[in-house]
Amino acid sequence: MFKIVRSFVRAWVCLALVFAGAAWAEGSALHMLVGFPPGGGTDAIARTLGDKLKDVLGVPVLVENKAGAGGQIAAQALKAAAADGNTVFLSHDHTISILPQVLKNPGYEPAKDFVPVAGVATFVNAFALSGGTPAKSMTAYVTWIKGQGGGKGTVGVPAPASVPEFLVQVIGQKYALDLQAAPYRGGAPMMSDMLGNQIAAGVASVPDFIENHRGGKLQIVAVMGAKRQAILPDVPTFSELGLSGFEDVPYYGFFAPAGTPRAAIDRFSDALAKVLAMPDVKDRLTHMGLTVGFMTSQQLATREQAYTKTWARIIKASGFVAQ
Repeated sequence: MFKIVRSFVRAWVCLALVFAGAAWAEGSALHMLVGFPPGGGTDAIARTLGDKLKDVLGVPVLVENKAGAGGQIAAQALKAAAADGNTVFLSHDHTISILPQVLKNPGYEPAKDFVPVAGVATFVNAFALSGGTPAKSMTAYVTWIKGQGGGKGTVGVPAPASVPEFLVQVIGQKYALDLQAAPYRGGAPMMSDMLGNQIAAGVASVPDFIENHRGGKLQIVAVMGAKRQAILPDVPTFSELGLSGFEDVPYYGFFAPAGTPRAAIDRFSDALAKVLAMPDVKDRLTHMGLTVGFMTSQQLATREQAYTKTWARIIKASGFVAQ
């Protein structure tokens, strides 16, 4: 009798998992959380992917911008979401790898509260100058700042205690400048001030800068990474400029609440792989400044862990104390 009951329970568990993994097929919308405002690079990526995922999955894909605190609000929303396979979070390195190291209580623990679903791409951060800034290269910018009241300057960054902010600190130390990072609530509002020449320079992802760089409204003068970017062949890396330690590049990936059924994760992962293989999608994301490369759940987890370790060393060396 006990064996019969146990078999019955096992069968129901398996059936429940199948239903959970098939939830999208039954018409439930997929909620795609984004931690930054509309108009920024992350939002553009989410909407490009969501437009295609709705066709592959056969359900509506709702992009939900929960902006603020460098993606922290969206991450907390993901933690609170039901683990039914209908909510995913498109995030880059800052929210997953950096915030948990610089905040004492971010309100979530990635290793405990989230599960990696699939990776989208890698990208690089860049240093850019506003159109009204007379300097047109990194070297010229350093010379210009030194001539502006003793080397003091303000550099915009999309979020506080972020990779861009640490980069501003290292640049200041390297060139003996008094640079202060000015944190914004995402790349879009920072870009608005740069285009209005309210700030002379900014550090953000290439996807945030690329269109205005192409339009001549600002100029990217240096990029992270071990080599120059194919879409910016004339822009030197920080390594070329003598700033080593910024060769490891950040990532974009999807995460789901812990406990999300494997069937749902695999279904989304398979759909994303098909979408990223579409020539128009790949071209669009590449044009934004991404190096497109699908990653499985395990590959994304490995990439995230390696990146987190790299920045743990840099953050510790900077003397930064968790807030």
